[in-house]
Amino acid sequence: MSFLFSSRSSKTFKPKKNIPEGSHQYELLKHAEATLGSGNLRQAVMLPEGEDLNEWIAVNTVDFFNQINMLYGTITEFCTEASCPVMSAGPRYEYHWADGTNIKKPIKCSAPKYIDYLMTWVQDQLDDETLFPSKIGVPFPKNFMSVAKTILKRLFRVYAHIYHQHFDSVMQLQEEAHLNTSFKHFIFFVQTCRALASVSCCLLEKCKSVFIKTVITQGRLS
Repeated sequence: MSFLFSSRSSKTFKPKKNIPEGSHQYELLKHAEATLGSGNLRQAVMLPEGEDLNEWIAVNTVDFFNQINMLYGTITEFCTEASCPVMSAGPRYEYHWADGTNIKKPIKCSAPKYIDYLMTWVQDQLDDETLFPSKIGVPFPKNFMSVAKTILKRLFRVYAHIYHQHFDSVMQLQEEAHLNTSFKHFIFFVQTCRALASVSCCLLEKCKSVFIKTVITQGRLS
């Protein structure tokens, strides 16, 4: 959510995905922003009474894409082919890219290349009206939840990479509070939403890894 970020954080890695003003999804986004603005992250991720679960997940998925887009946009000068020749989050987690369409066999690539692939792929999914319908009355496809889970699992990898490889740069830019709030918001969302239980278990297991323990030990999530 844009109010989390300062003016110097306005740079984005990819174009921001906008939810059309006046749409019901826009109203849901504003509801979430108002709740988050109160400082209650747990409350902000709860499905509003009477709302459609798919639509709530869609709105939040778009929002997390925009948040990560802005966060990574602030540190792109530090994440280079030379500094990050592989996409990793410490020695236990190295990520190879495949999207099942253009690149079917996972390939090893640098972090900036991987994140470019990832964010482009996510953007394509969000722009696909058959997957993420923005008009009232248009049903979500049967595979929506599967696609949303994959998007969220992949977006988590960008958080993990930033924390593990670039947190010093984030602190130099004085953006650690924004990163920490965004990350906690993300984790609370996947943890709270029952439909995302498999994602939650997967990500929370990774949160027990060395990189998260180091983050907590050093007060990075305080």
